[in-house]
Amino acid sequence: MLDKTFASLYDAVVGITLRSFLICIGAALVLGVVMALVYCIRTTHSRSFTVTLALLPATVAAVIMMVNGNLGAGVAVAGAFSLVRFRSTPGTAKEIGAIFLAMAVGLACGMGYPGFGAIFAGIMCVATVVLSLINFGGQRHAAQRRVLKITVPEDLDYPTVFDDLFEQYAVDTTLVSVRTTNLGSLNRLTYELTIRKAGTEKAFIDALRCRNGNLEISMSMQAMDNREML
Repeated sequence: MLDKTFASLYDAVVGITLRSFLICIGAALVLGVVMALVYCIRTTHSRSFTVTLALLPATVAAVIMMVNGNLGAGVAVAGAFSLVRFRSTPGTAKEIGAIFLAMAVGLACGMGYPGFGAIFAGIMCVATVVLSLINFGGQRHAAQRRVLKITVPEDLDYPTVFDDLFEQYAVDTTLVSVRTTNLGSLNRLTYELTIRKAGTEKAFIDALRCRNGNLEISMSMQAMDNREML
């Protein structure tokens, strides 16, 4: 019974039947929806990408079946279709990984092995949830990372004037850029830093204003490339 469950649904002589086609496409759709729901856990996502991820396994399965089991041709066509999105919009590592996982599930279903596709999808979904919950690979102080922009007079000795404030309010500070503005009469400094204690941003900015002559100061969250919710 177990061998029949994980055996191919295709007959080597007859080929694809309507029954096997519907079973494979249905299994791919169900597994695609499950994987899309798991992908949404603790990840910012767009509706269009989620819908695409849910439909992709069925699309790949149909492509594999329509090329009569020619694995090389099927993977080439399905891979080209699945990566069209990333030609113009930069894809995150997690998005690209989800795309390839969905393709693998669709490939298993398209080859007539929905049982193996379900096992693989289940293992990867559990692994994704566990790794997300334990914040695997996450930075310890990622939520306190900030980008600080300070405008200072051109004659101010900016390399050392803020050192004591950075020591008091930040864990680490890196000067990433310096640019002139207002016809060279002002400098705009950009720092990347980690706030030592949450909620001290206002006191930090007030102290900086006393040093830069009350010129413009801005502080923002550091952009996350992976767009994950930490």
